[in-house]
Amino acid sequence: MGILDRFRLDGKVAIVTGASSGLGVAVAKGLAEAGADIVLAARREDRLAETAALVAAAGRRALCVRTDVADPADCQRLAERAAEFGTVGVLVNNAGVGTAVPASRETPEQFRGVLDVNLLGAYWMAQAAAAVMTEGGSIVNISSIIGLVSGGLPQAAYSASKAGLFGLTRDLAAQWTGRKGIRVNAIAPGYFATEMSDQYAPGYLETHLSRLPLARPGDPEEFAATVLFLASAASGYVTGTTVVVDGGAVIV
Repeated sequence: MGILDRFRLDGKVAIVTGASSGLGVAVAKGLAEAGADIVLAARREDRLAETAALVAAAGRRALCVRTDVADPADCQRLAERAAEFGTVGVLVNNAGVGTAVPASRETPEQFRGVLDVNLLGAYWMAQAAAAVMTEGGSIVNISSIIGLVSGGLPQAAYSASKAGLFGLTRDLAAQWTGRKGIRVNAIAPGYFATEMSDQYAPGYLETHLSRLPLARPGDPEEFAATVLFLASAASGYVTGTTVVVDGGAVIV
């Protein structure tokens, strides 16, 4: 096997949650270009058609499944449908929500709602996917640099949920890599254009970007390439770690 061959995902099915917009779209497209058939999951099933068209344009099959990752039964159903679609080898836990509410005013419902999707949802999906990864595989949890550093906004729930993914990643890797052949890693992205970044106050993003060594937002294809590395045999000796993709944000 040559070096570039290690990045191929031919014969594999990849599940991508949160595939209706933003970075999930770029990830689905990138994994399809590497040869995987893609199971696209999101609560807004009507938004998945455009992502499915990108997968088809790359010459791969797409299956769209409406999924609320906060519901363990939904996660189980998604994994079962993916297993019927082909050999599940990849799960990208990309679904996420965020709030920017001062801690003194954040309600229990707001806080729990973020954790239910970002942290518990990743756990339920990992459990469900691991059960159908009969030939081993790779789980990639999408965290955030906000789990490592402050973004200057009141984001207690979001920060806690993303920091929790680091611990979840390490523990699942310790449990499953040797016993099940499932590697588990995380990515902590920095500033990329997403629906959440559209909610920033005017000037917020520009101020943060000006301090970065790379002084620009990330390109979604740069993010997708990192996911592909962790999803594929190219990272066959990597498990339980977090790759920071942030233009240098955590060092300034």
